[in-house]
Amino acid sequence: MRTVVMLLAILAVTPVHGQWTLETSNTTADLRGIHSIGNGIAWASGTNGTVLRTEDGGYVWQSCTVPPGAEKLDFRGIQAFDANTAIVMSSGKGDLSRLYKTTDGCHSWNLIFTNPDKDGFWDAIVLNRFDKDGELLGDPVSGKFALWETEDKGMTWERVQAKGLDAGTDEGAFAASNSSLLLDESFGTGFVTGGPVGARIFYSEDTSMRGMFSVQHLPLSGGSPASGAFSIENREWCCWVAVGGDYTKPNLQNLTAAFTHDGGKSWTAAKTQPQGYRSAVAYESASKTWVTVGPNGTDISSDDGKNWRALRPDAARHEAADADRNWNALSLPFVVGPHGRIGKLNDVALKH
Repeated sequence: MRTVVMLLAILAVTPVHGQWTLETSNTTADLRGIHSIGNGIAWASGTNGTVLRTEDGGYVWQSCTVPPGAEKLDFRGIQAFDANTAIVMSSGKGDLSRLYKTTDGCHSWNLIFTNPDKDGFWDAIVLNRFDKDGELLGDPVSGKFALWETEDKGMTWERVQAKGLDAGTDEGAFAASNSSLLLDESFGTGFVTGGPVGARIFYSEDTSMRGMFSVQHLPLSGGSPASGAFSIENREWCCWVAVGGDYTKPNLQNLTAAFTHDGGKSWTAAKTQPQGYRSAVAYESASKTWVTVGPNGTDISSDDGKNWRALRPDAARHEAADADRNWNALSLPFVVGPHGRIGKLNDVALKH
């Protein structure tokens, strides 16, 4: 038994080889929005009104027309319906938070919604591409988190009046990867936060978002404006993973990932943590693997978030020495980061 335990411990921390293939984006914008919808179609977004699109699995990334008046906006989130239709979200104070929509493959854009709160700041947008509904999350206004919902593919938005959205002092969500907000048509909706109050999750089992939100503390780094939970993802009802940390201390390997295997009733800190602050997490169903990224590396978990191990570049495959790091956001198989960085996950990377 002791030998088995020691072997499992070694496997939990052994780096895995295989990595991201760096792609040509033809932009130097900082990218934080990425949405892959399959069949080789993906959209990305970033600073200076930047939107990119691929229809061939990332072989060519097309630079889209900048939406009117968006030349200085920071597009932190993007959600696509198909190769021609997408909505991009900018993050900024007040009316610098906006939504633009294209229906012609990003040749033209229409402004469809502007933040009505002069002190508001949008953090994340999630749209159901197979239905007409979606959600939009903003930082607290007058002490309450701002939530909107749409039932017509983002054309109109209505403020959510649910109870339980009261924020703590200086609490907020992080617009780091457009993944602080979770929408699951079967199980409900939730979002994760951070700040001096610590890392928390707000969750409602009412998918219409008109019920009561419950709040739980998460076993993640918190206690400062730069720390907390940054990203959340779920695998069906049972298994959810949240990641975060302190973005001002990216190498701090302490309380950067947590998991629940009972549908969010109880949360546990990962036994073997990712190697630093993580801004995004995603689940790859084919290999049953979780992937999380941040500025100093990439980690994966094959046991629903209990243990993480580093995913390192493979010199034998001529992968760049920094291919595992400097990443902001995930939508598998793609990852994006600062200065126009885009990567695509190698097929062999998640084979155990």
